[in-house]
Amino acid sequence: MKIEVVTLFPELITGVLKYGVLGRAAERGLVSVGTCDPRAYANDVHRTVDDRPYGGGPGMVLKPGPMLAAIRAAHARLPEGSPRIYLSAQGRRLDQRGVRELAALPGFVLVAGRYEGLDERIIRLGIDRELSVGDYVLSGGELPALTVIDAVTRLLPGTLGDERSSVEESFDQGLLDWPHYTRPEVFEGLSVPGVLSSGNHADIHRWRLGQAVVRTWQRRPDLLLAHGVDPEASRLLDEHIAARERGEAEEG
Repeated sequence: MKIEVVTLFPELITGVLKYGVLGRAAERGLVSVGTCDPRAYANDVHRTVDDRPYGGGPGMVLKPGPMLAAIRAAHARLPEGSPRIYLSAQGRRLDQRGVRELAALPGFVLVAGRYEGLDERIIRLGIDRELSVGDYVLSGGELPALTVIDAVTRLLPGTLGDERSSVEESFDQGLLDWPHYTRPEVFEGLSVPGVLSSGNHADIHRWRLGQAVVRTWQRRPDLLLAHGVDPEASRLLDEHIAARERGEAEEG
């Protein structure tokens, strides 16, 4: 996987790539992340990349000349079929399905905006799609770019020590994760659920699935509506709801 990030602050990207999962993936040659600074393509002594917006208003807008030159240079270093993606509040919201789609590509360019954003002509001439990481405002596109890179890299074969990790995480099956426990068995009066040390893998699977579907129903019911529930998870959720209703009836 080859990724290029167009950014005014390359150090924000390269600094993070030395650590954790991303660092190991880079060392193994599973992912290559380069950066391209639009200032290198500015044609004045001050390397100016922004200017005041037409029509007035606060803030500055990134100029089309340097930005497009940087996007095109970064894109030229990638394999054919690599899209140019702008991290933008107007884009499709990133989810795990979208991450899997990106992980199947040979590469992509991520364009990190700043200030009031890009001149619209940059988007028309140099962007293939826009992508949002959530409905909130950040100071720039570097953190969203790192979010995309991290999420995609985790899905590349060989990145994680146990390949099951990438398919047993929150959202991959449309469910939140189940609770996790490690030693000691009892901590400040709270015990690990007995089923987890029973050695019965079928019971452990059923408990974990039940916990995951109930958590999702309680905390993110929108995920159940969007992805649906398989028959086993549906039965476990029905059992939980029925048990809760019985308990409420007994208390009443």
